Amino acid sequence: MNITEPLVERSPASSDAARTKIAKSAIADDMAMIRAASELTRDLVTPNPRIYWTDFLASTVIGYAAVAGAILAPTTIWMLVAGVVAVLALYRAGSFIHELTHIRKNALPGFRLAWNALIGVPMLIPSFLYEGIHSLHHNRTKYGTVDDPEYLPLALMKWWSVPLFTVAAALAPFAFLLRYAVITPLSFLIPPFRKMVVEKYSGLIINPEFRRKAPEGEFRRQWAWQEGGAWIWATLIIAAGVFGWVPLRALVIFGVIASASFVLNQIRTLVAHLWENDGAVLTVTGQFLDSVNVPPPGLLPELWAPVGLRYHALHHLLPGVPYHNLAEAHRRLKAALPADSQYHAANYGGLPKLVVQLVAGSAKGAAAR
Repeated sequence: MNITEPLVERSPASSDAARTKIAKSAIADDMAMIRAASELTRDLVTPNPRIYWTDFLASTVIGYAAVAGAILAPTTIWMLVAGVVAVLALYRAGSFIHELTHIRKNALPGFRLAWNALIGVPMLIPSFLYEGIHSLHHNRTKYGTVDDPEYLPLALMKWWSVPLFTVAAALAPFAFLLRYAVITPLSFLIPPFRKMVVEKYSGLIINPEFRRKAPEGEFRRQWAWQEGGAWIWATLIIAAGVFGWVPLRALVIFGVIASASFVLNQIRTLVAHLWENDGAVLTVTGQFLDSVNVPPPGLLPELWAPVGLRYHALHHLLPGVPYHNLAEAHRRLKAALPADSQYHAANYGGLPKLVVQLVAGSAKGAAAR
């Protein structure tokens, strides 16, 4: 897989170096980049509660209003328009689950509870599915290894892995209904089954080899009420459909909107990394270069990679910087670092080229094998 042309001007030598195929495990740390990232962003690590609450609540209200609009729309065209708005808004609101794993416990009082009550439980993605999972993806020695729950070497796998990875997301709403309405109560009745459910079916993971540990302490209590809420909600959804409490059309529309938001997130996940690591432990710079930034001037990434996810490589370099400060962090580093810095090699132009690059690389790798 070739690295696409970065978004900054480079000297011919540095451009050639960026395109040279080097195993991620062979990349040494760019200490100048790491030091600059630390020194230039020290004032950007504090989350702004006003931005978090305004952004999240506005996205949530718009999302659910658009769902209602799609259900009540008088024509197919208006239903589709409202449906697209609902997908984008609920996807943005749901993306705050990523921020929950990084913000300090007391930095945003009440935000975790509000997110779970308004989005996590209603969309059947309570934050326990991600908290305690995503932190392993940022672990210095676990990224890209068998112990990373959020990593698969897709660029090194069979050609059909990429489309299958995307299509599977469309079934997520139905899988979550089954997980909470059926599997949850059964797991408490059958202790050995509960152990398997916790290990394999209690996280937003893509690595089938990963096994989750049982929760402890305060997190165990959070997990309990979140899973209990999802169980009640999933059961009510199924009952509403079976007994006709809610028109089937409304449930189907909401299900399609939820499914589309999961697919959009899965496509975004496809291009969050290059997925080229074969399981070796990487340096910080190796992890950074296996990740992707899609910075301005493009505007569409704000829709398909919201809440700072367009700066995913930068986020791996600076996981403590809140999403609303990543754009400023990027501007500072882009201006301060020379053209031959590794920083510029993680910046890409847009979604289509990244998807094509991944699919082509996967097919080429499969043919070589």
